[in-house]
Amino acid sequence: MKTIASLFLSTYPDANSLQIAASSVALVKQINAALHAVAIDVEIPDVSNALSKLLLDLPYKIQEAEATSRKRGKVLLEAIVQEAARGGVTLTTQDLTASPALMGDVAAEHSRYFDVGLVGLAAGNQTARMMAEALLFGSGRPTLLLPDAMEVGILDHIVIAWDGSRVAARAVADAQAFLERASMITVLTVTDEKPLPGHGIGERLALGLRARGLVAEAAPIQAGDRSIGTALQEHALKIGGKQLVMGGYGHSRIRDFVLGGATEGILSDLRLPVLLSH
Repeated sequence: MKTIASLFLSTYPDANSLQIAASSVALVKQINAALHAVAIDVEIPDVSNALSKLLLDLPYKIQEAEATSRKRGKVLLEAIVQEAARGGVTLTTQDLTASPALMGDVAAEHSRYFDVGLVGLAAGNQTARMMAEALLFGSGRPTLLLPDAMEVGILDHIVIAWDGSRVAARAVADAQAFLERASMITVLTVTDEKPLPGHGIGERLALGLRARGLVAEAAPIQAGDRSIGTALQEHALKIGGKQLVMGGYGHSRIRDFVLGGATEGILSDLRLPVLLSH
């Protein structure tokens, strides 16, 4: 059965960069997956009254914002079509509309029909951040975050953030397509952040991966005065890691997401592709 990844593109008020086209196609090609790209265009409810129409011309501003959003979505989808054709990746595309507050909910709902959700994340793009959080907690699928303007290379070294928890175990299972194609896997355990369920848990996971024919090693690290998200990403990059796999901690509360420290750190300052599972 062929894996299908769904990519959700933000178009308003900030749009994804065109780099996301090449990055998403390169990523799915590495795991022999198909891609379903979705542009979510904004649909702004008209709540204007006579005074706002007279002073602000609010209906025109709404039409202008919606037209800009549609144009951005069209440009992004056209770029992905071109990249997929060059890369030989099976692609389908779709346009959806949503109010600004519901863009994340719409993305999460549609992601449930695919195997993994992709989001291009950049600092300051609150719509992309909203989509990432909604996918993580609402889709029931793993969420793969891509640094929006960064080129995705060969994901040959996968780094697993391991604390022995349920969500970490789910992330490892959800990352199977990437793990089985990696030439190296490093299991990171942060030893000074919280109590762990025993000693040597990283080596225990690495041993299990090696028993499955994979090349894996364990590496305990300390966060020190760094945030946990920063410590994990910095060490992953230091050792040549190309993708981080980790559990996503937190819960949703009517679109108000309460995040764990590591998850918040990743979403706030994404430095490499990260697969999150909840």
